[in-house]
Amino acid sequence: MTEAVAAVHAVGGRVAVHCRTAEGSRKAVLAGADSLGHGMHLDPVLPDLMAHQGTAFVPTLGAFAGSAEVWRGRERSPKRSARLEGWTGMVANVRAAHEAGVTVLAGTDTFPCGTVAAETRQLLDAGLPAEEAVGAAFWAARSWLGLPGLTAGAPADLVAYHPDPVAHPEVLEHPVRIVLRGRVVR
Repeated sequence: MTEAVAAVHAVGGRVAVHCRTAEGSRKAVLAGADSLGHGMHLDPVLPDLMAHQGTAFVPTLGAFAGSAEVWRGRERSPKRSARLEGWTGMVANVRAAHEAGVTVLAGTDTFPCGTVAAETRQLLDAGLPAEEAVGAAFWAARSWLGLPGLTAGAPADLVAYHPDPVAHPEVLEHPVRIVLRGRVVR
């Protein structure tokens, strides 16, 4: 994995790794992956390394929140235990990553796909401060991707809300204006 990450970095790319196991998460972080998706069973020592090397954390909580109840209702098995322990750990991992200084981003990864607004609510429920949770879906995500924010000459991509979604995250599913590449979509 380290060689693959190095090869991708050598040509200017980024590597996103999705992990549902402790070993997968450990290998991804140690290999220098740019982002870690899911991060189930994340070793508590890894967030500090992630922060140091700039590995973003995209927990995709919404992909697992809905299925947690389904797994709780299933017959006991190692797979059931791993899934439920992983889900419980993901919530704690969000707080640990934030406290270590890791960039936490909102993402969706399930079918049917969740929404970034729902993922932001999950980040809030996991204990991320409101500005960080909303930022994970908007300005922090753009910055991490290397895209400009609201600056002169930048692409006119904008989602506007009333009232401020940091103070009122319930409005995230109800934007009053969406501008994409300079064109008003809503």
